[in-house]
Amino acid sequence: MGSRNVVKMFLRTLFFGGLAGLITSFFVKADQYRQYLSPFDFKELAGVLLFFLGLGLVFSVVSQTGFFAYLFIHRFGLNLFRSYWSPVQIVLIAFVLFDLVYFPYIGNEDSSLHTHVLIAAGILAFGLIIAFIKAKETNKSAFIPALFLMVVMTTLEWVPGLRTEGSTYKWLMIVPLLVSNAYQIIMLHRLQEPEKIQASEERRQEKAKKKEQKANANEKAKNGKSTKEGTNKNAKKKTKKS
Repeated sequence: MGSRNVVKMFLRTLFFGGLAGLITSFFVKADQYRQYLSPFDFKELAGVLLFFLGLGLVFSVVSQTGFFAYLFIHRFGLNLFRSYWSPVQIVLIAFVLFDLVYFPYIGNEDSSLHTHVLIAAGILAFGLIIAFIKAKETNKSAFIPALFLMVVMTTLEWVPGLRTEGSTYKWLMIVPLLVSNAYQIIMLHRLQEPEKIQASEERRQEKAKKKEQKANANEKAKNGKSTKEGTNKNAKKKTKKS
């Protein structure tokens, strides 16, 4: 991917992550907004908006760091496990989903098991949707890596949020992470395709140019040979007449 597309994807991911964090704050921090709306306090309200927007931007950067780490891990896994890399990813996905339910439940006895099951199921469902879109737009082999990113890498990025008390900042972190990772995995091949098409077109034009040059060279050689044969015939005729 060219540097221009890297910068483009970085800025767009930053935008969507920040926007996702801000929108999430409207639901999980509604009371904080409400106290500055009645009576209306513009400065405080703007400060709260900027704070949650900045929080979303930070989590978007975390997502992008994890995404580039995932690209390295995926390449390393392919080289190390080869054809077994897909089964290894499936095992890791299952293990992480189990951890999302078991350890938070054990660590907090007051929490409900159903809540943790629903959270894990929600992440898995969203990951399956994104993986299906990725596989549909590219090929079937992209399904498991995309699901691995959406479940395993997102959960690893979410670890600091899982350690916080209460659910507010967990939601403020997981939503931007999911949105940012989904955007990156979907846009990766879309940004690469124009470059591949351009490179393919350049190779095609180069081949056509070489073919044309070769045809011209053969034509010149053929014309030169015909001219030489004609000259030799004329010379022979002149010799006979003499």
